[in-house]
Amino acid sequence: MVRRRAEHNNCEILSLEEVSLHQQDIEKIEHIDKWCRDLKILYLQNNLIPRIENVYRLKKLEYLNLALNNVELIENLEGCESLQKLDLTVNFVGRLSSVESLKHNIHLRELFLVGNPCTEFEGYRQYVVASLPQLKYLDGKEIGRSERIRARQGLDEVRRRIRQQEQDYLRKRASEKEEAQREGGEAQRGPKRESRSSAKAKIPGFDGRWYTDIKNTIPVPEENKEIQGREEKEKTSCLSSEDQEREFWEKPCAYTPESRLEAHRHLDEKKKAKERRTVKTPKAPRTLITPNGRVMNVNEPKLDFNLTEDGDNNTIVLDLEVYRHMDTSLMDVDVQPTYARVTVKGKIFQLVLPAEVRPDSSTAKRSQITGHLVLTMPRVCSQTYPGPHNAIVKLILVLTMPKVCSHLSWSSQCQRYVVTYPGPLNAKGM
Repeated sequence: MVRRRAEHNNCEILSLEEVSLHQQDIEKIEHIDKWCRDLKILYLQNNLIPRIENVYRLKKLEYLNLALNNVELIENLEGCESLQKLDLTVNFVGRLSSVESLKHNIHLRELFLVGNPCTEFEGYRQYVVASLPQLKYLDGKEIGRSERIRARQGLDEVRRRIRQQEQDYLRKRASEKEEAQREGGEAQRGPKRESRSSAKAKIPGFDGRWYTDIKNTIPVPEENKEIQGREEKEKTSCLSSEDQEREFWEKPCAYTPESRLEAHRHLDEKKKAKERRTVKTPKAPRTLITPNGRVMNVNEPKLDFNLTEDGDNNTIVLDLEVYRHMDTSLMDVDVQPTYARVTVKGKIFQLVLPAEVRPDSSTAKRSQITGHLVLTMPRVCSQTYPGPHNAIVKLILVLTMPKVCSHLSWSSQCQRYVVTYPGPLNAKGM
């Protein structure tokens, strides 16, 4: 994950100075302090991180963003000697006294605690300002000189009130954790109780058959029973899933780390269930060569091309306009006697050639100016004969030539040479 996020640094993580890992459903900070020692900016907002840990080796870290997580305590930041800005917006920090651990971060200038339970404590701002004299901004508001002087006055009394409010909050959190554990245990035992009750309800009569009316002794056919049971099961499953979804979101609950984690897991399970239901239909493979041996023209990458015949060099030249900055390793060239195939990033370009060529003598080169791929393919078995109007005509034989040629004539009707051999075999050339 870190390497994918290091594209701006050529995917090198050892020299990485900034990385964004927000909205990745991260539940624990790990490995980052070993892999990225030179990190200066770290974005971890909108995850499920419950604790600040494994960052003490980041000596050059200047900005740490942990907004929208499940952090309840400010800790393990003493090793971040260069830390200048810490964002803990909308977390669950209830121990306000834990901010005193930031006294060792002498370069800390900005601190954000908006949306945390500790901000509702009486004397919150005064306590933080007095405890961290190096701060210049708290929750985006500048700390003035007069405010700092007033915060130091009566600090002992403010600290005592803060401690008392912390104790009240911790007792409240303990009760919330117990309630969450109790609800989790009931949710696990719920399906078992339902299954036992449903099993009791499905016990048949003394003769092994089901009856809805004791006066009716005519049993229902087995096929009808199965159809009715299947329809009822589908209806109840649809209704139950919709009811459960509505009940889950409409049920009132406190905003706690447990409720946030439960909502995330509920959405994750729903997403996985949807993926399991969605069956991806595989694409039908494209036909490159028909069963009867006919080669098809294919242009999946939709590239422009130019096919020319070089009469002087007796070659066929294919100029394929591939993307200029594409790496050559993403291309694969296959030249056959009757066609040429180029694979560009998994997409196939195939073209039938106007004449038979020699694959072993063919070449493929990239233009340094345009980036085009140029295929040069020599023709096979070519011989020259004098034609009409003093022209040089290339004769490509289709059949194997016998040793003795009896007659060579020019056909003006079909504009080609006709070679007549002794015996029943004739060969015609272009």
